[in-house]
Amino acid sequence: MKFVYASRTGNVESIIQRLGIEALSIESGSETVDECYILFTYTDGFGDVPSEVEMFLDQQHPFLKGVIVSGDKNYGEAFCQAGELIAQQYDVPCLYKVENEGTENDLIQIREILDQYTK
Repeated sequence: MKFVYASRTGNVESIIQRLGIEALSIESGSETVDECYILFTYTDGFGDVPSEVEMFLDQQHPFLKGVIVSGDKNYGEAFCQAGELIAQQYDVPCLYKVENEGTENDLIQIREILDQYTK
């Protein structure tokens, strides 16, 4: 299982680093994968999927198995909405919602989720 992420403010990148996993960074949206992956992304604007993630998924969605999403609870109902939108559009589970860069407890729970997918 591969891991792919997009990070604008550094929160998602921090999660990836703290998890200690190797992951492909989405910069332009033109990156490619040729195996199953879990997407880590942030929520843009007021609940939007980041444009580079949309471009990436346009071509790379067949291998998508789930999404983990970061957001800010100050946005109310839009909190982590990008993950829900991706999950609905591509019929995959939204595996976990984390506020900003997450807590140690969030990382424990994310590791447990990833362990289920990498067995």
